[in-house]
Order: sequence, then C-alpha cells, then structure tokens
Amino acid sequence: MRRAPAASRALPIRRTLSGGRAWLALLCSVLALGFMTPAWADQTDRRLDGLFERLRVTSSEAEAEAAQQQIWQIWIESDDMSANRLMQEGIQAMVTGQHALALERFDRLVERAPAFAEGWNKRATVYYLMENYEASVLDIERTLELEPRHFGALSGLGMIYDAIGEPAAALRSFEAAVAINPHLDGARQRIEALRRELAGSPT
Repeated sequence: MRRAPAASRALPIRRTLSGGRAWLALLCSVLALGFMTPAWADQTDRRLDGLFERLRVTSSEAEAEAAQQQIWQIWIESDDMSANRLMQEGIQAMVTGQHALALERFDRLVERAPAFAEGWNKRATVYYLMENYEASVLDIERTLELEPRHFGALSGLGMIYDAIGEPAAALRSFEAAVAINPHLDGARQRIEALRRELAGSPT
C-alpha cells in the first residue's frame, strides 16, 4: 500500500471556509446533469481535449461554466452500466449525508473499475467529508495518475493541505488546478490569501 505524503498524516485540523459545502453543491449539480442521458465516456474521451482548450482560452464565464459541466458529465460516465449505477448511488448517498453508504458504493466502484478516474475521485471526496485526509490524498493521487487534468482533484488536494495547516502545499495544489481551469474563483481567492499568509501579511 502506498504511503500518504507526510503532510497528510495526523496533524491538527483547520477547516477551510465552506470547502465541504462547495464540493457538495458541485456534486448536486453533477447528479442533476450527469445521468440525464446515456453517454459512453470517462477520462479517456476524446471530447475532453477540446473542452479543456475552450476552458483555458475563453474569457466568457457562461462558456466556461458550460465547458466545466460537460467535462464533469464525461468524467462521471463509463462504458460499464453497473459502474454507472454505483456512481449514481454513491453520489446520491453522499449529497444526502450518508457517508458510510457512499463509501461502500465507491469501494465497490473502484474495485469493479480501477481504471475509472472519477470513481477514485468520488471516494476521495467521501473520505474528505469524513475527515480521513490520509485516505483522501491516496485516492486523489490515483485520480491524478489516471487523469492529470483533474482540476477537481487538485482543488480537493489543496483543501486538504489547507485544512491540516500546510499552506505551501495547499498553494501549489490550488495553483496547479487554476493552471488547468482558470475559472475556479474559489481557488483563485484562496491562492491570494495563501500567498499573503506565506509572505507574513494578514491582509
């Protein structure tokens, strides 16, 4: 078993402002959009290249939001109907606060489809909500091995490092996320705050 980075081990917890609520809001939108129509997709879908390029270059917030939603829709779908059912059931359990049930579904999902990046990312989200940061970091690492452009996983990693009092690592993670998706307003705000904190200025 891989060991988590030292920063993810037992350290004092400092919660990030509204971080968990932001993830849950995103999950609700994914649940609403992602399973409306069948789509055979995952992180290997060729449509993603064009969507990421659009996300990188657009100055339109509406276009950026549309691109992000399409990316998430593609990420949460696979060519395995049973895996898709586990994904849907896990998300439903997570957004209703049934973390143990969600974890059980995502455990089954990553066992059934270990090459499906979003299965690992969703389990990382559950671990984050359960404050099991070490396990969350391990699953984020696996997500990024499968989909290096996963700005959601990078943002989540930043939130974890922020929560455990590792501002330099949090800053690197948020900056990596924004390099892929410049439209992550919350991450941008946190980057500015962390830069001030690391420079020794409270304002």
